Amino acid sequence: MAPDEAVVRIEGPWTHRAVHAGGTRFHVVEAGDGPLVLLLHGFPQFWWTWRHQLASLPAAGYRAVAVDLRGYGGSDKPPRGYDLPTLAADAAGLIRALGETGAIVVGHDWGGLLAWTMAVLDPKCVHRLVAVSAPHPLRLRSALLTDPFGQLRASRRALGFQLPLLPEHRLTRRGGALVGRLLDEWSGPGWPDAETARTYREAFSIPAVSHCALEYHRWFGRSQLRPDGLRYARTMRTEVEAPTLQLHGALDRLTLPRTAQGSGRYVAAPYRWRLFEGAGHFPHEEIPDVFDTELLGWLADPEPDR
Repeated sequence: MAPDEAVVRIEGPWTHRAVHAGGTRFHVVEAGDGPLVLLLHGFPQFWWTWRHQLASLPAAGYRAVAVDLRGYGGSDKPPRGYDLPTLAADAAGLIRALGETGAIVVGHDWGGLLAWTMAVLDPKCVHRLVAVSAPHPLRLRSALLTDPFGQLRASRRALGFQLPLLPEHRLTRRGGALVGRLLDEWSGPGWPDAETARTYREAFSIPAVSHCALEYHRWFGRSQLRPDGLRYARTMRTEVEAPTLQLHGALDRLTLPRTAQGSGRYVAAPYRWRLFEGAGHFPHEEIPDVFDTELLGWLADPEPDR
């Protein structure tokens, strides 16, 4: 029997609630008071990926809000809207629904691609941008074409997700065993433990989550030569005006560090790049203390360096 959405209502030093934005209901988890930090997760995860930061950010004087993205966890799972411009509108609308005109936006993996997109399409709502394991979308697009034995090969799982129906079945059979295997493949040594993997496997087995999550990949792949994708690529040439911190694990085997490097060319504001030795695709979970020290130090700097 597939688990229901209750599995993502994990208790902790935070509160759960539903927030409506743009006609979509989002499950958000909130802790602390102060400047808003919006935390956007990646694949194949949900809000809980930010559990460490939901403690460290409030302790440093921030209001941290982690959200289940469209199609994930306890949020709505509509049949459409898994393109990056729509997802960026979701997140910008969520910031306003939370009573703010802008926020510090921290995004990992797909959440990072989404954060980059927000900073271009709705720049006033992104006060600062933190991209974790997420190159600028145009860097990723370029690397898939120009680095066939590197980034294209590393993305072979995502290429397989372009098939209909079969990937959903593979990701959810045997209690989501493949989800646990992907986490293990893409991370550094020693992560995840069995309990962490079980939590993600259960959340990914909620009905419709696997299909919705794969629609992100399908839009990015299939739109490359379509009018909507070409229009998106042209728009993303606009430089980011928000101070930007880019964090990446040196052992990331899904999004190669060399793919992410060079994203600063799309940033007109102060930009900082940090590579974490010994960490893979999930540095905020694999080495949370090191990650949080870097993040909080940068947020506390009124004039972050280039």
